[in-house]
Amino acid sequence: MANKKPKKANLLDHHSIKHILDESVSEIVKRRGYEENVRMSNIRLFFGTFIIMIALFAQFYNKKFPQNREFLIGCIYIVFNGLLQLIIHLKEKNAILATYPPKGSFTSTGLVVSSKLPRFSDEYTLTIASADPQSISAGKPVQFTKSVTQWFTKDGVLVEGLFWKDVEALLNDYAAEPKKS
Repeated sequence: MANKKPKKANLLDHHSIKHILDESVSEIVKRRGYEENVRMSNIRLFFGTFIIMIALFAQFYNKKFPQNREFLIGCIYIVFNGLLQLIIHLKEKNAILATYPPKGSFTSTGLVVSSKLPRFSDEYTLTIASADPQSISAGKPVQFTKSVTQWFTKDGVLVEGLFWKDVEALLNDYAAEPKKS
């Protein structure tokens, strides 16, 4: 880890800050033995591919643009893009990582890790919850909200040790939470 390039963010761009923190969280969770569950990403890719195939079909449809306008609007933009956005909004929300349970674990659910960094704010909120909240082995969600200023230097370099400590503590809190009764 000593020869690793430091992670640097543009401190004036909250997207850059959130991206670096989210990538670090994913790295920490994966090092704890959780394997990433990419099922939702695959579903989104499938829908995206399907939308592109319909668009290609519409492009080479035997009617030209003004006559196939309703087909384009109805199929591509309203139905399929709406369905894709609905899946993202209802299922994923602010999730940055979904996992399977660690190998050899007694729990039957993985984690859903989500984060928020509102615009014009320095308060980063990290939440860890069960991938299946209805499961008997699901723990209660845990979260922290802290200022990002404590994890970055003046030059925008992430002080990974401090951030890792906070995320590790949150993971330990989630693991230590008493199970639902």
